[in-house]
Amino acid sequence: MDTSDARNRIFARIRHAQHRPDVARTNEQAAAEEYLARHPQGPRPALSANLIATFIGKAEALSTTITRVPGMSDVPAAAATYLQANGLTMQAVAWPTLRELDWTKAGCHVAFRKPHGDDLVGITGCFCAIAETGALMMMSGPETFASATLLPETHIAIVPASRIVAGHEDGFALMRSERGELSRATNFIAGPSRTADIEQTLVLGAHGPYRVHLIIVDGA
Repeated sequence: MDTSDARNRIFARIRHAQHRPDVARTNEQAAAEEYLARHPQGPRPALSANLIATFIGKAEALSTTITRVPGMSDVPAAAATYLQANGLTMQAVAWPTLRELDWTKAGCHVAFRKPHGDDLVGITGCFCAIAETGALMMMSGPETFASATLLPETHIAIVPASRIVAGHEDGFALMRSERGELSRATNFIAGPSRTADIEQTLVLGAHGPYRVHLIIVDGA
């Protein structure tokens, strides 16, 4: 069965249970958009004006480690320093959008492709970062594949300081203004993967990376 057809059948059953026509009327979307325009956001907590400091504090509370560098050209050396300091492999996979950086000079051996099961380090950018929660907003695409953030044991993400926004609402507003719609997969990454399902014992790397390291680029 076609996926869109199955979705339409589900929506039709829901609308029928609500005693509404199986197919949405033409004015319903306009009414919904008008309602959203009158109620753009709900209550939000007050944040410090220093979004970078707030983001760093929240991210570190989630066991994320952070390095700050002046510009994009400093990123490969910062990544190499992190990998060496933690005794990790210098081989990595990365988004093709990062191909122009001089990884070889820094001693990193980087393949610009989706990860395989034996790739231990993934290097990515991010769409934006959320100061309120310390999370990264990731939007998938042909050159920004989600697997690089989820499959390798170590995830290194490059975060331009200019892309740190206050809250999730601001992240979605940025997405609407720049792209107009959600990507096929939009993920929020808040530190290393973790679970406490077994006897309430916290375990990192349960269904994703053991380590998340951010390189914040002040001049990007």
